[in-house]
Amino acid sequence: MKYSFIVFALFLLVSCGKDQHDLTVKGTVKDLKKGTLYLQKIQDSTLITVDSLTINGNSNFELHAELESPEVFFLHLNKTNKDAYGKISFFADKGVTEINTTLKNFELNPEIKGSKQQVIFENYLKMMDRYNDKNLELIKAEIDAKSQNDSTLVADNMKAYQNLLKSKYLYTVNFAIQNKDSEVAPYVALTEIYDAQTKWLDTINNALTPEIKASKYGKELDAYIKDRKSN
Repeated sequence: MKYSFIVFALFLLVSCGKDQHDLTVKGTVKDLKKGTLYLQKIQDSTLITVDSLTINGNSNFELHAELESPEVFFLHLNKTNKDAYGKISFFADKGVTEINTTLKNFELNPEIKGSKQQVIFENYLKMMDRYNDKNLELIKAEIDAKSQNDSTLVADNMKAYQNLLKSKYLYTVNFAIQNKDSEVAPYVALTEIYDAQTKWLDTINNALTPEIKASKYGKELDAYIKDRKSN
């Protein structure tokens, strides 16, 4: 009897262990009746799927992934084979990330609750939205200037664009330095200002804490800078 109890206890431990995941992504896509959700990430410059779930009537979902250090993932919805929706990007850490959105505005206004990195990431994205809006204004102004064959306006618009780009890069550098203890810092350097002057990337890299330097994006930033310098 005692032997049977020990075997049963070991079985429970093994079963529970199998149910443990580094990352759990769960939530709801309101009004979604049928479709497939994919949990994806970038690996070796390629977007790969780490988990998926077919939705059939129940709009709730739960997906899982292994995770060594905080990393950006994507929640992708494909309603049918010919009807692909956008991707929701989010910064994940070990534990649970909750994403609630709607079918109509899948990637536009998701509510994401999870890692502290996600909070920092969202703050950065809000400022980038402002830069993107201003960039759209400049594009419209450039089209208008060219349609009027106004070379002065075209030149002024180009100068305004260069100033906007420089402002965006400087903001990103300052943001990364202010968040040097977050994995978001090397990530925005790699994705938003990868073509910036090497000295700016160096400034970010040198400011990172030892823990962040040892993270996935910390290592990638350091390797990227060394590669640029060697070339």
